[in-house]
Amino acid sequence: MPATQSNLFRDQDDADLDIYYAGDLSLLKRKCVSVIGARDVSADGAARARRVAKELVQAGIVVTSGLAKGVDISAHLGAIDAGGSTIAVIGTPLNKAYPIDHAETQMKIYRDHLLISQFRPGQRTFPSDFPKRNRLMAALTDASVIIEASDTSGTLHQAAECTKLGRWLFIANSVVEDKRLSWPKKFLEYDTCVPLRHISDITSRLLP
Repeated sequence: MPATQSNLFRDQDDADLDIYYAGDLSLLKRKCVSVIGARDVSADGAARARRVAKELVQAGIVVTSGLAKGVDISAHLGAIDAGGSTIAVIGTPLNKAYPIDHAETQMKIYRDHLLISQFRPGQRTFPSDFPKRNRLMAALTDASVIIEASDTSGTLHQAAECTKLGRWLFIANSVVEDKRLSWPKKFLEYDTCVPLRHISDITSRLLP
């Protein structure tokens, strides 16, 4: 895949970071919301990710995620199936699909939506690079929604970046009310973190 370098961050503090993209760059001019969460997602969590994605695109919002298993792929497909737009921020170069099962969806996003990476074509990547992907996604979008995540989930890297960047962070109410989890309470101390009970919790804060 051909790649183009450009700085697409919304904050000037990140102006020195080049990223690579393929597809419709104008999607970043619209309101964008990351829908993220566990790779080993429950059936209810996958359905919730699809539903939230559908409701976001119906409100005119671009659904962003990381093209990983679980919540990510459910969100992308939910947005596409609803006739909306989606952005994939991946943790590998544009010319590599991970997991390989998502190669067809990655190509569709590359062709019809927007695919973004901070790794140059051919660059070797490591598991430790995925938090970098999460920071990029947090910085590119107006808000993040966590659908499902354990206390040790890598998704929490993006939650932390949202608080640092002053981005809205929404946590599915089912997660907030899960007594087995300790992480939601820490983030809900921030004014920019809100339990997600209805899609209007997002739209009322992002849309005029």
